[in-house]
Amino acid sequence: MHGPFGFFSCESTEFEDQDLGDPRRYDPDFQGPTTKRSSTDVMCCMIFVLFIMGYILLGLLAWVHGDPRKMAYPTDSQGQFCGQKGTPNENKTVLFYFNIFRCTGTSMMLRLQCSTTQICVSRCPERFLTYVDMQILNKEDKNYWEYYRQFCKAQARPVETLADLLSSGDCPLAVYPSRPFLQRCVPDFSAINGNLTLGSRMHFEDGGGQKRTVVELREAASGISDVIDARAIGLKVLEDYSTSWKWILIGLTIAMALSWTFLVLLRFTAGFLFWFFIFGVLGIIGYGIWYCFLEYNSIQQKPQSAIWMYGIGIQTRLNMFFHLKETWFSMMIILSAIEVVIIIVLIFLRTRIQVAIILLKEGSKAIGYLPSALVYPFLTFILLSICISYWAVTAVFLATSGVPIFKVMVPEGECIHEDEACDPEIFPNTDIPKACPGASCNFAFYGGRSMYHNYIATFQLYNLFAFLWLINFVIALGQCALAGAFASYYWAMRKPEDIPRYPLFTAFGRAVRYHTGSLAFGSLILAFVQMFKVIVEYLDRRLKKAQNSAAQFLHCCLRCCFWCLEKMVKFLNRNAYIMIALYGKNFCESTRDAFYLLMRNILKVKVTDEVTYFVLLLGKVLVSGIVGVLAFLLFTERLHEIVEGPTSLNYYWVPFLTLVFGSYLIAHGFFSVYSMCVETIFICFCEDLERNDGSAEKPYFVTPSLHSILTKKRPVPQR
Repeated sequence: MHGPFGFFSCESTEFEDQDLGDPRRYDPDFQGPTTKRSSTDVMCCMIFVLFIMGYILLGLLAWVHGDPRKMAYPTDSQGQFCGQKGTPNENKTVLFYFNIFRCTGTSMMLRLQCSTTQICVSRCPERFLTYVDMQILNKEDKNYWEYYRQFCKAQARPVETLADLLSSGDCPLAVYPSRPFLQRCVPDFSAINGNLTLGSRMHFEDGGGQKRTVVELREAASGISDVIDARAIGLKVLEDYSTSWKWILIGLTIAMALSWTFLVLLRFTAGFLFWFFIFGVLGIIGYGIWYCFLEYNSIQQKPQSAIWMYGIGIQTRLNMFFHLKETWFSMMIILSAIEVVIIIVLIFLRTRIQVAIILLKEGSKAIGYLPSALVYPFLTFILLSICISYWAVTAVFLATSGVPIFKVMVPEGECIHEDEACDPEIFPNTDIPKACPGASCNFAFYGGRSMYHNYIATFQLYNLFAFLWLINFVIALGQCALAGAFASYYWAMRKPEDIPRYPLFTAFGRAVRYHTGSLAFGSLILAFVQMFKVIVEYLDRRLKKAQNSAAQFLHCCLRCCFWCLEKMVKFLNRNAYIMIALYGKNFCESTRDAFYLLMRNILKVKVTDEVTYFVLLLGKVLVSGIVGVLAFLLFTERLHEIVEGPTSLNYYWVPFLTLVFGSYLIAHGFFSVYSMCVETIFICFCEDLERNDGSAEKPYFVTPSLHSILTKKRPVPQR
């Protein structure tokens, strides 16, 4: 099977002197999945149901306390949303920071925890202007104050000195050229002759008598330029999707049709289709190598600008990335390496290709008799979509749960009361403004002191763990239902006459009615392993800067161990679900029986689904590759003489990659049914060899061709 057991060889030798359980005995009444069964792992089922009820209550609790507007709208220093309809700030949609030098980074700005006054404005400033310069210019033209006051508090009045301005805190000391991003005013960086500038300047005054440089401003808002361009790229990506969505749907439909076609053809021409997969994938990769070589030769390398060093834009980096010879050379090397690896794997697996072809044919017959199995991936997709949506919505509402928290903020200097919690209603009547001139009570973040708010982090962990448990349960339910259906096919002596009616529906009903607890048990174990992996990754990111070589080595070891553990648990769970579908025992007994069955036959059966898995992987790659090549030719206007596609795309790789990944997921959904079919047939075949001997009294249920290739013995007589 596809897992830690690797390859199984086909001899009559068995393990001696090892307690691997008793082989199955002949039972004339056994005709496939048992119908008389009882509920298994009831305690785990009850825990699972209670856990789901708690998850629903958590969602309702988050719904009551959360407010997604806190993520959609920025909040000013008074705790009011910018741009929200029905409020005084309805027409003021952008957040402006009085002193951006008080912001230490992009993350602080996005969390609205910048220790400076923040107000809602209708637009961002477009010019350099200090308060002192405004006073001088305003004597000749009163419009300067009218322009400047839109970046001041509503009650602001002109003052004579900077000391009075600092004391009142009603206006910023200076404004700089900015543009809105995520409804926040951020510096409008640009590049002139490779030099980073702001409004064509590299030096400017901050309004407090100090000379500042663009580099200082960039450090105060580190990463702002990348975030700015991210918004522009996001808008262009959405524009590309709106232009090409019809073609994306057509491409995904083609991927679905190809997957169906391949599954049907596998039943009749498995050998031919196998080599078609091989040469098709090699041909597509070869086309990619050839195209990268052409691009590599066509590019004239240019010297890099200082813009790259400043990193002032994602769009600049993207454009430069695809115009570098090194980019196409690296891609050519990677594709060549993949091509060589596939050829080497084929050389080593050449003796087992015939086994894979027979298994593919047998799986195709089973799916041909059970066409409803190809519809089941859609049900799984719907259930997974519900789980993912519920988790995401709950996470958003939990993250936005809380009330506005206000803290004392001082524009300049130090104050003993700085960062203390305050109440804006009574703040002017306290002693803090006297002790700290210019101090204000500003909005800092959303939080709370109630028991609910104290456990927000715990609730988020609960939400994540419930998400992992539910996702694994949905997958386990699908595997158990498919295993039951394909087992009904295998244990039918006369096919299709002896195959029960609606086998997939029946198997699904049995799994839900009797084995919810067992499936929840297996998915719980896997969820624990995945949760530990998430925690390890989280700790690594939090402690990344403080890591030394020993810590990095330990982290790599942990990642490797958890990866192996997850693969092992998935392998055991998958085979346990097959045994549950067959005999209706609890999870632990089914896991033990499946493990012992495989170990008893490890030297008996010269077969592995590693080859089959490799073939199916090539099929998925071929489906996504065919759709990808067609999409590439269409979106780069190389098929304009045949069909006219979208001609106004900003980034052709947006719909291209969407189609490639979408096609792969569709192919994976269809071929995963095939993979489960092969694994179930393998388990049933091992059971069949132990129960029967091929005589007239104890005939094999396996087809003669499959029995011959798996045991390397004379074919059993035709039935």
